Amino acid sequence: MTEQQTPGSHSGPHSVALDLTGRTALVTGAASGIGRACALRLASAGAKVRAVDRDADGLRSLQDVEAGGSVQPYPLDLTDSEGLDAAEDLAAGSDVLVNNAGAQLVRPIEEFPPADFRRLLTLMLEAPFRFIRGALPHMYGQSWGRIVNISSVHGLRASAYKSAYVSAKHGLEGLSKVTALEGAEHGVTSNCVNPAYVRTPLVERQIADQAEAHGIPAERVVSEILLADSALKRLLEPEEVAEAVAYLCAPQASFVTGASLPLDGGWTAH
Repeated sequence: MTEQQTPGSHSGPHSVALDLTGRTALVTGAASGIGRACALRLASAGAKVRAVDRDADGLRSLQDVEAGGSVQPYPLDLTDSEGLDAAEDLAAGSDVLVNNAGAQLVRPIEEFPPADFRRLLTLMLEAPFRFIRGALPHMYGQSWGRIVNISSVHGLRASAYKSAYVSAKHGLEGLSKVTALEGAEHGVTSNCVNPAYVRTPLVERQIADQAEAHGIPAERVVSEILLADSALKRLLEPEEVAEAVAYLCAPQASFVTGASLPLDGGWTAH
């Protein structure tokens, strides 16, 4: 990818040529951050986007930005059984699926609330399974589909105090690979994108938790904790992640499946 989109923009030039005219894409966690950038990027490629998030106001804001009517908001809570059932039904008919919804809680294992552990695994592992399960029959029927799971560098590496998040992302990596093996004969690819820290509300919210867990002031968290293992000392922009998603949906990536694409600034080079 040679040409970077301006951060925060969705109408500027893109490095990946992508035409999804006539396709339907479903993006979870679409109200902000990476999900919002992915929804706008796929809409700009011509897709009708089903935008899923529990933040109804954020979805309305997304719909206002993409004024062409290509974004349909679906407020859903993916941590309860009703939301999961609705997710599977909603996924039917999707040509592109981007599993992005996530949450974070930073606590030592002995202080980690079991209910929160369960909630994070439901959101970041069971919900993707339900969306994939709902999407595959249509994808198989047309012999084409693209599944992109927004994993994390923590799907490849562990960090202290993030037992639920790391467990969920490692599980998502396995789910993605199984989907790739099962989908290969049906023209369906499944891949993970593995960002390091991205400039999103999720990252901003965990700075205080990190400061408390590590016993340092909040202003030192970004440089000493978040970027400590990255060779590139900056946060990743959501639009950069969305462009990687676009590449995995493009014809040039039809042979890429079961892979994990690190966008980690050199973190995993250590």
